[in-house]
Amino acid sequence: MLKQRRRQQCANTRVPTTFELSLREALKTLPELPSYNHLKNECFSKFVSSETDAPEVRRQRAIFKWLCAESNNQSTNERLLTVDPEYLILPGTTWCSFINKLQSIVVSIIGEVPPDEALMGGFSSGASTSRMRTLGHPSYKFVGEAHVTPRALTHGMSVIIDAPLWVRYGNISVSEVPGNIVFTVPKNAVIDRVAAKEPDLNMFMQRGIGAFIGSRLRRHGIDLHDQSRNRRLAQEGSLTGDLCTLDLASASDSITTMLCLEALPICWYTLLSDLRSPVTNIDGTEHVNEMFSSMGNGFTFELESLLFYSIARTVSYFEGISGIISVYGDDIIAPTALATPLIDVLGFLGFSTNIEKSFVTGNFRESCGGHFINGLDVSPFYVNRPVTTLVDLIEILNKIRWWCDKEGSHGILCPTLESVWSLGKELVPKQLWGGRDYGSTGSLVTLDVGTHQMVPGEKRYKGGIGSYIHRLSVLGDVPDLTNLTRPTGKYEIKKVRTWSSPRPNPFPYEVIG
Repeated sequence: MLKQRRRQQCANTRVPTTFELSLREALKTLPELPSYNHLKNECFSKFVSSETDAPEVRRQRAIFKWLCAESNNQSTNERLLTVDPEYLILPGTTWCSFINKLQSIVVSIIGEVPPDEALMGGFSSGASTSRMRTLGHPSYKFVGEAHVTPRALTHGMSVIIDAPLWVRYGNISVSEVPGNIVFTVPKNAVIDRVAAKEPDLNMFMQRGIGAFIGSRLRRHGIDLHDQSRNRRLAQEGSLTGDLCTLDLASASDSITTMLCLEALPICWYTLLSDLRSPVTNIDGTEHVNEMFSSMGNGFTFELESLLFYSIARTVSYFEGISGIISVYGDDIIAPTALATPLIDVLGFLGFSTNIEKSFVTGNFRESCGGHFINGLDVSPFYVNRPVTTLVDLIEILNKIRWWCDKEGSHGILCPTLESVWSLGKELVPKQLWGGRDYGSTGSLVTLDVGTHQMVPGEKRYKGGIGSYIHRLSVLGDVPDLTNLTRPTGKYEIKKVRTWSSPRPNPFPYEVIG
């Protein structure tokens, strides 16, 4: 029993802090080559610990940046509201002509009118305005209290009524709230990233809209479930120079209400405007949003992808520049010749190009996590937090091997990193050697024959009826659940034991063999 308990708890075994220091020293001694230099600059650039700026400082900086973006959004809304239809947004292209073409491209992708079924979305596992993250599983959100904004109420009630399981067994209590609630997540050592918790029913319908837009974009070669195309094109651009990669600063926070009014068909604008959160609660203060939707909204990512793709195609049309255009959120790839006019148009529409992460000239391109120099993949690995537990250690060791194998070493580690990797390997129980997945935190990738691995301990959700509604789909047939006291269906393949961890927001693990 004691031996079994040690095996279960080894995931949270503390590892010496000297490993992290050894890694930092090893990076300093890497040879002066492009891929090594890039790794030195990037590896710890997102590192956050108790020794970096305090969480509250990072949070306040993030909120200040968000409010600055809102100030810019106000100016953009005023500019787009009053712009002269004959204003030349491009040489020889009036604002009126540009908007007409932009909207025609948007219509060709999503159509004039949103279908009713697009509102049938789903819940994420994150927090909402009514529930903290620990109670964020979708099964909990189908029962009990549900928040909704006033303009989304009618849509939300229609969705519930059209869902047999939900309307019969959800026992849902709908409450109106003004909008969403701001929160922040770590971004790097200096600043956090701002997002917002959406009202429950808004979130459900937003995700349906997002899924619909994503499916329509996929018909035009924009697959928001696959980043490989953007990475492949970035590699091509670094080799030929024919393609540029553009990255926008605070892109999702810079999509304004007026831009959406101009670019979207009126039926689409009206529906999305009803489902957005017009107000954001910032530490008890209500802020009326100039932006159309924030991070956390269920359709923001798909909407920004749609807009940037359509804008780039519109500029390409009027400039007479042909070539590949691809987007993934605010990661834009376009013909290099299109870069200057596209950046100018995006600036007029309220978007600021991130100069440090946009590459038009030279032999370097970056998109969707892929970094390339003259066609060579120099994508780094990142250490985001202190390496304190066995799970942290395995994650970093596998990243080191991934980076070396990516360089074409065929299993042979870079000599400079081999010593630090070997040091870390000795801290990992031998039973966990022999993994084959670079992304695993449960086994170490080595040339050994693997016999064991750590797997996440399954968290038991006791959502009751909500589990059935989520599991069987809100549109499923209505079974007789009159005498049901608890769900018989399971969310996990098998039941596993869990334990506490000293790390915040832990993923419990146990060893299986």
